[in-house]
Amino acid sequence: MKFIYIVFAGMILFSSCKKDFLDTKPQGKLSDDLLNTPDGIEALCISAYSALAGPEGSDGTFLSPTTNWVYGDVRAETAYKGGGGIGDIGEFNAFETFQGVFATNGLLDRKWFSLYRSVQRANSAIKRLNAVTEAQVPLKNVRLGEMRFLRAHYFFELTRLFNHVPYFDENVEIENYVKISNVEFTRDQLLEKIAKEFADAAALLPAAQPQKGRATKFAAIAYQAKVNLYRAYKQNPDNTLASIDQTLLTNVIAQCDQVISGGGYGLLADFQQLSMAEFDNGAESVFAVQYSIGDGTDQGRINWSNLLNAPRGPAYSGDGFFQPSQNLVNSYKTDANGLAIPDTYNNANLLTLADGFATNVDPRLDFTLGRLGVRWKNFATGPYAADWVREPATYGNYSNKKALVSPESPFMVKGFPWGGSALNFTIIRYADVLLWKAEALIELNRHDEALPLINQIRARARNSKYVLAWNNTSPTDYAAKYNINTYQPGINCTWSNDYARKALRFERKLELAMEGERFFDLVRWGSADQVLNTEYFSKEKTLRTYLQNARFVKGRDEYFPIPQPQINFSAGLYKQNPGY
Repeated sequence: MKFIYIVFAGMILFSSCKKDFLDTKPQGKLSDDLLNTPDGIEALCISAYSALAGPEGSDGTFLSPTTNWVYGDVRAETAYKGGGGIGDIGEFNAFETFQGVFATNGLLDRKWFSLYRSVQRANSAIKRLNAVTEAQVPLKNVRLGEMRFLRAHYFFELTRLFNHVPYFDENVEIENYVKISNVEFTRDQLLEKIAKEFADAAALLPAAQPQKGRATKFAAIAYQAKVNLYRAYKQNPDNTLASIDQTLLTNVIAQCDQVISGGGYGLLADFQQLSMAEFDNGAESVFAVQYSIGDGTDQGRINWSNLLNAPRGPAYSGDGFFQPSQNLVNSYKTDANGLAIPDTYNNANLLTLADGFATNVDPRLDFTLGRLGVRWKNFATGPYAADWVREPATYGNYSNKKALVSPESPFMVKGFPWGGSALNFTIIRYADVLLWKAEALIELNRHDEALPLINQIRARARNSKYVLAWNNTSPTDYAAKYNINTYQPGINCTWSNDYARKALRFERKLELAMEGERFFDLVRWGSADQVLNTEYFSKEKTLRTYLQNARFVKGRDEYFPIPQPQINFSAGLYKQNPGY
């Protein structure tokens, strides 16, 4: 059973429950007196949860998506903006090319404002929880833990996007927000505060919750590990990598170990189950945004962040944004031993089935994206075809597959919103935790201990049910020449520390592709300039003419500019990021 958040906007509460979570439907405007009651406080807590999907609800969330597809993949080498050409939401084209990203960009202001609205919701709930007793609200401390978890999440997103942001808690009145400088704390100090917030939340939260979707102790510990991993990569004032803190890496390992040993998590048996709503809140889900259909609302609580991202083809009839890049497709090549080839993967393009199965590929390729001639999930009318793509001359012929349920699924909305479904968006999954621990071990020169963690991820991909050819004649008649194996030192590789680091970073690219994390990884590692300019744009601009002038500027483009309307709002108190 899914826990469905209640949307709370402009002090109007709408019920979007499916079964057991606040089935009653409050009527009308909520007064201050009502909000001071246990039911009112619970409504405020649900409001803070609903902001995970975007505080705008269905009204424009696609322009400031909480799934980070624009910010984490389109700005990386893994995806193109897609859609109806470069002028179709041209602000996103600027993000992709790093050209014309100005502080006056309205969608940046919208994202900043949306995240601070989300912070404010958590702060409002915390303030009222602090004013009641456990006798009045028996779950007071649990709810405080949840709200501190959510507040930390929203601030973490702000730091990843804008770096220098104002930080405040529930004791600051709204009218005083304008008086708080965005450079009061350094990046490291902000991340330290956020990590402590997750630690404090973990101390209040139970190991498990009766309603799916609520934050738990282990979700908070996992998120603390993620923030500490970011903290470990110290940055210079120009955003470049300064050093890596070994003490923090050791803390990351300890926190991941708590989650691994005590959280009851595990990898789903089949990689494709990550795209099936039937497996939402399963063993791999550490924390996820909850979505639903058929829940009593007009269209269901679907993922409005991804509204634009279904392909045009007959299965969805969508807008065709968020298309995988050729670079990402090439990344799934494997060698004769079934291993990734991070040094040479991009020397030639992996095209379609026309290569005659000459190239070995990781099976996650056809789980993650649509390729011409390859079966699309369980769609029975035909394989993925050219007419599924909206603007092939600009963006090529690939489509995002991972974030969509199969067209015949009972969990998908038929018609508008195109491709809308009950599929959760997972913020942290167990594979993340394994790879965070492996990364910390490698940076501590303990790469032998990282090996089995990476191999767990690869073994799951190897043991997943591969995509079959469209006119398959046997259970092993596959759509491509799938070949993936685990790393076996002395047999198929030499597991040195440098090799392990390269393998880990590439594994994150393959496993988490199209999940909104890649750009933030590159910035954390200090490799964004090398990867984007030298390895990506230099070749990709020969395939995509709109990328001719694309260039990442080191020391500037790691973070967005502080939106000019916010600087104006602060009467000049906020300081602009370097380079803008």
